[in-house]
Amino acid sequence: MTDMTDRTDKTEGPLLRAVALTKHYPGGSKGMLGGRSSVVAVDGVSFEINRGETLCLVGESGCGKSTVSRMIAQLVEPTSGSVILNGVDITRLSQAKMRPHRRDVQFVFQDPYASLSPRMSAGDIVGEPLENFSGLSGEDRKAKVVDLLRQVGLRQDAFSRLPFEFSGGQRQRLNIARAIALDPDLVIADEPVSALDVSVQAQVLNLMMDLQDDRGLAYLFVSHDLAVVQHIGHRIAVMFAGRIVEIASKTALFDDPQHPYTRTLIAAAPVPAIRKMRPEAAPEADALASAEAVRGCAFYSRCRGRIEQCRTDVPKLRPSSDGRAVACHRVDA
Repeated sequence: MTDMTDRTDKTEGPLLRAVALTKHYPGGSKGMLGGRSSVVAVDGVSFEINRGETLCLVGESGCGKSTVSRMIAQLVEPTSGSVILNGVDITRLSQAKMRPHRRDVQFVFQDPYASLSPRMSAGDIVGEPLENFSGLSGEDRKAKVVDLLRQVGLRQDAFSRLPFEFSGGQRQRLNIARAIALDPDLVIADEPVSALDVSVQAQVLNLMMDLQDDRGLAYLFVSHDLAVVQHIGHRIAVMFAGRIVEIASKTALFDDPQHPYTRTLIAAAPVPAIRKMRPEAAPEADALASAEAVRGCAFYSRCRGRIEQCRTDVPKLRPSSDGRAVACHRVDA
């Protein structure tokens, strides 16, 4: 067994860097020669996550945020780009070479039931990563699991219970216990509270924040819910059509959104505390450009402030002195 002390060396600088991540899937429309084009799910996404911070990835359904999270965790292989963890490019490592890095990145999935084996007890579910990586003896492993269950707010008698005996919130606590069992640096949480009741959502979010404070965890938190990311996030990255269009601190993003899509997203939020502006009206239907006619900004057809450059040139994500980055020609100007 691999000993828990045999950990990847920690480097200075960001914990994780995503560099120009791109993912194409086959299955688009047929081309002129009969072959099928590919569907671009993620197009050149780059960001950093610092140690102990929560970066939230937000956007509407289908924007590519879950695909990004799975590429970071090496559950999906990128078409191009790199994932650099603790200074090591883990993008295309073999299974054997990737193994030491698996402990440093763990995943909490959206569905708190489907991600748990119905035939395994809670103790076995949380103990499985310890059995695979820790080298702890049976008794020591059991003691560790009991302590992990306690840390996520589950009683000791949960150890022998099966997943169907838990509520949805308790199942997600079980998933979180499994994710932190190996003391990872980064936990990727893909819509971890969207399947839970609102009152339970707050409890799980507060648990994650407490664990972050206690353990120095970093989170990549994927969500479509602005109220959730406003509660848990430090920085917010907004995605649209496979690209990041704005990254800013939570305060800066909600107080002064710069990209027109970010403004539209915030204006449409159902929570009055977030919805500080009227939604920007889209152009009339007869003025909308077809997808074939637009080679530039993907938001062109929905943007009230579009200019001709937006039709022809893809805006780059440009950083500013205040730490914000925005991909918009009008903001760049």
